[in-house]
Amino acid sequence: MESSLQRIRSIADYQYGLGVGDLLFPENVEIQYSPATGRIRYVNQNGARIATLRPTDGLLSISVNAARFIKQKMPSAPCFVTVRADVAKFVAEGGDVFAVHVVKVDNDICAKDEVIILDETDEVIAVGRALLSSLEMLAFKTGVAVKVRHGRGSES
Repeated sequence: MESSLQRIRSIADYQYGLGVGDLLFPENVEIQYSPATGRIRYVNQNGARIATLRPTDGLLSISVNAARFIKQKMPSAPCFVTVRADVAKFVAEGGDVFAVHVVKVDNDICAKDEVIILDETDEVIAVGRALLSSLEMLAFKTGVAVKVRHGRGSES
């Protein structure tokens, strides 16, 4: 039977690219379980939450710190959306990403994917969930492209 650590590593590899799971979740992570269901709920490292396993679809939602780690260790992970410099501060404070503000996006992003949002200097500014595919983000001039969950200004 697959261990909890192997499971979250496999999910991270699926979402963010092969190898991310081993890097993001070393042996010393603390896995918290739901008291009601006994399923994996949170993953913490050094007392800080780095990921949540969503019960709705079984995928991970990561923290801004985890996103920074992924960007540093796996810069080719297929999960990055870059926004214009003039809206980066708004997004970093938790504002959603509108399609018109997207300047670059990884080709493999689909609607509902978890993404890492970068500014034009390649710095991680937020994490969220794509509402549009990569093609739609670049083609559309209106509408929300990414629903931001955490901006770097809204996390410690």
